[in-house]
Amino acid sequence: MNEHVLRPAADWELRAMVEELVEKKIPVELIGNGTKRSIGRPINTAATLSLSSLRGITLYEPTELVMTAAAGTALSQVETELASRGQILAFEPIDLAPAIGGQQGQQTIGSVFATNLSGARRMQCGAARDHLLGLTGVNGLGELFKSGGRVMKNVTGYDVARGLAGSWGTLAAFCDVTFKVLPWPDDAVTLLFPNLLEEIANEMMCAAMGLPYEISGAVHLPVDLAARLEHDGLRQYGTSLTALRLENTTQSVGYRSRKVMDHLKAYGEPLQLDLQDPFAFWGELRRLSVFPMNDACRWRISTPPSNGAKVVDAIRRHMSINAMYDWSGGLIWAEVPAAADAGASDVRRAVATHGGHATLIRAEVPVRAEVDVFQPPEPAVGRITQKLKQVFDPYGIFNPGRMYSSM
Repeated sequence: MNEHVLRPAADWELRAMVEELVEKKIPVELIGNGTKRSIGRPINTAATLSLSSLRGITLYEPTELVMTAAAGTALSQVETELASRGQILAFEPIDLAPAIGGQQGQQTIGSVFATNLSGARRMQCGAARDHLLGLTGVNGLGELFKSGGRVMKNVTGYDVARGLAGSWGTLAAFCDVTFKVLPWPDDAVTLLFPNLLEEIANEMMCAAMGLPYEISGAVHLPVDLAARLEHDGLRQYGTSLTALRLENTTQSVGYRSRKVMDHLKAYGEPLQLDLQDPFAFWGELRRLSVFPMNDACRWRISTPPSNGAKVVDAIRRHMSINAMYDWSGGLIWAEVPAAADAGASDVRRAVATHGGHATLIRAEVPVRAEVDVFQPPEPAVGRITQKLKQVFDPYGIFNPGRMYSSM
């Protein structure tokens, strides 16, 4: 990988740099602060284009619940500014750094939307892309473009901004992003059910999500992962932990939590965490702190929630696995032993059987060079993806081969 780094500080400078790269047909690694650099297939480029100098919040209207920030603005700066006005990014962006060996707290707001990674509240509030109102970017032809605006109903034709969410820097370089925010909940309670087996916890979480009480988080930590929590009291509990979060006004949260406990009394009496303890607990989950850096390979597996434990059980027949269940079982963060293929054949077989897709988020370079890191697309989706690449980046300038070897 070439260490020649380009750092544009303005939209026009970014466009000029990309124009020159296109003219010379020079492939480039496109990054923010590089916190997710080790995810994806290894790429061979002649230069690195860092958007980390495109910084600053350029618009914030708290009463309208909208913010615009340059792509290289640190997520921590965005969230600090929102917190000062009692507001949040409702989709709880995940920080992958602790799990893949990066530096915690350094990801940029542009990378949040470029990777479309969302946390526990996604079940209730939607994914990162659902909160993206618009963006300004530069495509692989060196053309500056703008998509969307400052309100939800601003799209005629194709919704380009949300289409670019999750493209991992393979289609365009973001200059700025405009997104909606939401007020911080007045109160929150987490119901913590100890000592449930994985399949029972999966069943209970799915049952809870079917109740009309707006649960905003449903996570299960098996005993081995619960023992890694930073929260002293919970770590020392010594059992698996299954957590349900309810957020709203204090009166509403109290009523709903009682109703949920009544409906789920067959699963035992839960421990209740008040506002501050849940803040620390769910903050840990956002940082994936239960996956400290080691030699293990790590997968992000999405599947129908009711199939979460079945997927893990299918993988466990072939190798040891530590798995954290989020989205009531619909999202699995899995740790498997280091191997030549990171267990890819067994992971993808389980996903093919039970539905969903899997992304390898942590493995050594030789492994990532040999296996499919991102889920191989279905033929029809693959054709659409190829056409999008041809439209946005016909010369293959941006992150060539990062997601798929053919693009």
